[in-house]
Formats: sequence, C-alpha cells, structure tokens
Amino acid sequence: MAKYLHDRDYHTINAILMLPYKTLIQLNRGSNVSLYVQLCNAFIGLVTNGTLQPGDALPGSRVLADLLGINRNTVKLAYEELIIQGWVESIERKGIFVLSKLPVMYRRRTNSAVPDSNKQATSFLWDNPFEGQQESDDFQKSILTIDDGFPDVRLTPVDLLMREYRSISKKIYGKNFLKYGFSKGSENLRKALCRYLSDTRGLTIQSENILITKGSQMGIYLATQLLLKANDRIAVGVSNYRSADEIFRYSGANLVRIPVDNFGMNVDILEEMLKRETVKAVYIIPHHHFPTTVTMSSDRRLKLLKLASEYRFAIIEDDYDFDFHYSNKPYIPLASIDHNHNVIYIGSITKTFAPALRIGFLIAEPKFVDACSSLRQLIDKQGDSLLEEAFSSLYNNGEMERHFRKSIKIYQQRRNLFCDILNTNFKDIISFDVPEGGLAVWSLFDKSINLQKLSQLALRKGLRIGNGAFYENEVFAPNGLRLGFASLNEQEISRSLEMLKKII
Repeated sequence: MAKYLHDRDYHTINAILMLPYKTLIQLNRGSNVSLYVQLCNAFIGLVTNGTLQPGDALPGSRVLADLLGINRNTVKLAYEELIIQGWVESIERKGIFVLSKLPVMYRRRTNSAVPDSNKQATSFLWDNPFEGQQESDDFQKSILTIDDGFPDVRLTPVDLLMREYRSISKKIYGKNFLKYGFSKGSENLRKALCRYLSDTRGLTIQSENILITKGSQMGIYLATQLLLKANDRIAVGVSNYRSADEIFRYSGANLVRIPVDNFGMNVDILEEMLKRETVKAVYIIPHHHFPTTVTMSSDRRLKLLKLASEYRFAIIEDDYDFDFHYSNKPYIPLASIDHNHNVIYIGSITKTFAPALRIGFLIAEPKFVDACSSLRQLIDKQGDSLLEEAFSSLYNNGEMERHFRKSIKIYQQRRNLFCDILNTNFKDIISFDVPEGGLAVWSLFDKSINLQKLSQLALRKGLRIGNGAFYENEVFAPNGLRLGFASLNEQEISRSLEMLKKII
C-alpha cells in the first residue's frame, strides 16, 4: 500500500473508498442497452464532469460488482471497453486508473457532491436572435380547439396516400427513391404540379421552374435569403403573416408597412412610397390575406405588376390556400399574369391536405430555382422522395382534385354555420365579414374583452383558442383573432362557440 500511495497521490484512494458509487452510478436493468455499456457510459460521465480526475483509481471489479449488485464479468467488460476507448489505463499489479494524460476538464467535486444535470454550465458565446420568441403551439393534443385556420385532417385521404406510398416502395424501381435524390424534389411531382397549376391557376411553367419545399415557410425563407441583405427594404402589409416578418428581419432587412384594406394591399400608397424609397421586394398574400382574409382586387394586382416592372423589385406571392374559395371562382395568381418574370410564387400542399405532411413549392425562373435548390442543400439535402412520389400519384390519378372538391363543399357549409352562429350569438361582441374563401373568420372582439385572459380561461374550461398575440406587430394591435371553422364538424362548431359565449 505504501508503494501504491507513493506512486499515486493519496487522494486517489478516495476513488475506491469514499466516492458513493452506488448513488453516482444508476443502472437500468430494463433498458435495451447492455449493463456493461451503461456502466462504461457512467464512468465516462464521472470523468468528464470532474468527479474522477486523471490518475484516479477505479474500484476493483469485485468491490464494484458487490456495490452495484451486478456480475463481476459485467464490470470487467466495462473496464475493457473504457481501456479500448482511451478513458482509463490498466497498470499491472496496481489496478485500473483514469488515463493520466487526459486534460482536467473541471475541478474535483467533493466526495458528497452528486453532479447537477440541470445546472447550466459555462458555454460558448453566441447571440440569440429568437430570445423571448414564443414557441409554436402543439395542435396534436386532443382538446377542442378553435385554431386560426387549419384543414380537417379527418377528411384527408390518408389511406389513399399510404396505399400509393406502399405500392411505390414495393416496386423494384421504388427502392431507388430510398437513395439520395434531386434537391429540387421529385421530377414526377413537379410535372404533376405543372399540369395541375396550369389547369387550376393558369400558370404556364415547366418542371425546371419548380422547387419542392418542406412547406411554404421554407419557400419564403429560401427566397428571402437570396433576395435580401442587411438594411434592404421589403414592403409588407400593416397586418401580415408574422412568421414571414420574422424571416425578413432575420435576414437583416427593414420592413416597410403598407396599409391593407378590404381590397388587399393599398398599391397607391405603395407607389407613393416607391417614389421616395427603394425596395428589393414586396411580400403579399393576395388570396385570403393573413390574418384578415381579404382578397386583393384585380386592378391592384395589375398595378402591382406594373410597379414591379417599373421599379425592378421582386414580388413574393404567398398563395398558401388558393384551393379553398367559395363565393366565386378564385382570382388567378399574379404569377399567372406576370410577363416580366418578377413574381416568386409560393404555395403549399400541406396547408390544404394535412399540416404535418410538409410539402410545398416555390415557382420562379429556372436560375433562381437553381439557386434556391443549392441553398436548400445547405440545410436540408432533399425532401421525402417516397412521399413526394406518392403525392404525384394522387395528382395524376385525380384523387387530389376529388379531395379538394369534397373539402370545399364541406368547408363552405361549416363556414356558413360558423358565421350564422357568430352573427346570432356574438353580434354585440364580435364584428366580422364573411370570408370569400380560406379556412378562418377574421374576428374583431369588443375592446372590453381581454383576449389573453379569455384564452387562459378557455383552456381551463377545455377549449383552446388563441390570445391574438401572433397577429400583432409594431403598428398593428387589433383586439382580434382568426377563428378557424374548417377543422371543426357541425357539432364541434356549435359546442365550441357555445363554450366561448359562456366564457365571455
């Protein structure tokens, strides 16, 4: 022992005699991970958090096995693995020691100290641009919800989608879709979208004009990163889609707010601004503007295109729910009548099908699409090839159009019922216009109603509803909510609005 103490500093004896290994090492016998691997990882943790220092002795295999109530061979296997990985060394006739040449990461912990896994250690320096930003809501929990305009996933033909998915995956050529593919997305889906968008929206495009994205959000982000630099200006609505605003700000751009009325963005005011200031882009939602649901008039669409050509700015057209229009045939997109190639057209399949199946598209000139594709590869090599192929089959066999026709009929009925109840039971509390399309009603509440408190109280009563904060910005603070009707059936609409009236 004297020679041992001479060779190894006296404190190393603590590793055998004084550390509470029974407390420090917790093994889960029900885990799929082998006990010796768990033990090995536990010792690595003790070394990296400073409980064990370089040169410290580990307890003998028999002693540790008795302490932990495990087989001695399990301890031996763990020690052998630690030696192989370079964490410890075996010294003949002395024992197992933490490798002496390991750097000291932290000062030694006291013999009674158990590492606090919740304590935030000193970390690298970084600036958090998202400090204080509210995390998005989880709508996957089963609770009666008035959302801000989502499709009813119960209407989604998931069985048909999965049938196509399984069918493709079983074919010999289908195995190729499990390999790395084209970052622009499935060629078959892009061709199917060319046909569908030509038939329904008058877009004259080829597959090289399309990039398949993980939803419209990715399309907005990619276009923004290529268009905008720090201190560039982008014109947006006074009321606007908050997530788009945050993408623009993240690029360093300055937002120029343009009023939005019942006919969409006021292009006359935009024109006056353009005489004084330069903008790189204009972001618009011409169909069912977010959050107010208004549709941009044809004359303003034409004038905006004229201004884009004259002042040479890009138009980011976010057409996230074009397919759902009830009162008349929907206006064709600006991209369909843009002959100067100033429009970047962004759409979503998931917004009209099921939000969790993240597929959308960006349409622009081939060179811009190529650049977006290259940028996309920096963060996301490609989409889900099999899922994209399955969607292409649904477009080609007409199932997507059948789904849209069925959904539109049902959603129109739900809109009518929802607005009838609002008009009857909330006429002194909520003001609104019946939307021509979309999946929600823009509802302005009486100023006496605190939407934050309303949301909190409703949740306690079993009804989830927004608090309005998502629609606010530096110049727009309505006491309003988008009340989604599409994801609720008739009984749920009546029940949820009855609960809301009682809570108010």
